[in-house]
Amino acid sequence: MQEERQSAEEFLKLIRRSKRGKFKVYIGMSAGVGKTYRMLQEAHDLMKSGVKVKVGFVETHQREETEALVEGLVVIPRKQFFYKGKQVEDMDLEAILAIRPEVVIVDELAHSNMSGSKNDKRWQDVMDILDAGINVISAVNIQHIESLNAEVKEITGIDIQERIPDQVLAQADEIVNIDLTVSDLMERLIQGKIYKNDKIAAALKNFFTKSNILQLRELALKEVASHVEKKVETEISSSIHARPTRFLACISSNEKTAKAVIRKSARLANYFHSRWYVLYVQTTRESPNKISLAKQRHLINNLKLATELGAEIIKVENNSVAQAILQQVEERKITTICIGKPRLQLYQIILASNVFNQLLKKLSSSAVDVIIMS
Repeated sequence: MQEERQSAEEFLKLIRRSKRGKFKVYIGMSAGVGKTYRMLQEAHDLMKSGVKVKVGFVETHQREETEALVEGLVVIPRKQFFYKGKQVEDMDLEAILAIRPEVVIVDELAHSNMSGSKNDKRWQDVMDILDAGINVISAVNIQHIESLNAEVKEITGIDIQERIPDQVLAQADEIVNIDLTVSDLMERLIQGKIYKNDKIAAALKNFFTKSNILQLRELALKEVASHVEKKVETEISSSIHARPTRFLACISSNEKTAKAVIRKSARLANYFHSRWYVLYVQTTRESPNKISLAKQRHLINNLKLATELGAEIIKVENNSVAQAILQQVEERKITTICIGKPRLQLYQIILASNVFNQLLKKLSSSAVDVIIMS
């Protein structure tokens, strides 16, 4: 019965997908690699081919080469907002949906919308546009991907606030990496083609170091390679009907460990293009009246993060964590369990080992893998 329901859900997804607009994303390792420039070039090429293409929103950053490419394109006027006593502009989603161009250019995918907009984030606007059957070309930098947030912070020392869920990129029909060598990017920066002269020195000292750019470039290349592999797997038919991969991320109320497990599990699920779940087992010791409000708040935030990254949330009450995990493994046909590395003293490990012993003993005869994440 459950398999029939899942089959119907998959068919419904196919129907909806056929009615949706196509989604192309230009991705880059940092600002200044030429994502917006390339989008506008493509808009001109499409227009020459007779395609009705319009600019929904582009951010030129006053770069002369980019501004020159906006000329000759039809730009949908921006919506006016009053914010803190000032008049500001943002993309007009309602106008785009009303005009219904064949293709719309939407820059800055991770942008946060102005207060009073229909959606909080621009990527949500893009989902609405795609659902309306309009094709979208957009752009984003690698540091704005949600599951890479911790890795980007470790590389750059900056906690990027504007982020997009991995599922947004997973829905792209095409992802194009705009790549430059580190020396070419640095030269563009020094020549004033990325930022104004008064910001160049600070950029070279902070974000635009050789080490940072090399590591971000690697992340961007891996992201696009992963997307290509998934397209090959899903679009080229195979005679081998393998068991679909399904991940179960098991978390506790420990904020940092849970967040790490969620983000790493999201990356794995995204790589394998598979369904995944986040399980929180509430024991008597973790009932709401026994843990602090701060812990409860962090738990809610982590579950929200998991939802944004595409997970299905499972919350159960059970004093036997191992039993609760095994029950979900059987019901959901899980292939891989992801758990956090215990941060315990020796005596605590001995006391808690019964949970892991039960789990590993019962899984030893099954085809379920267990990943312990640092």
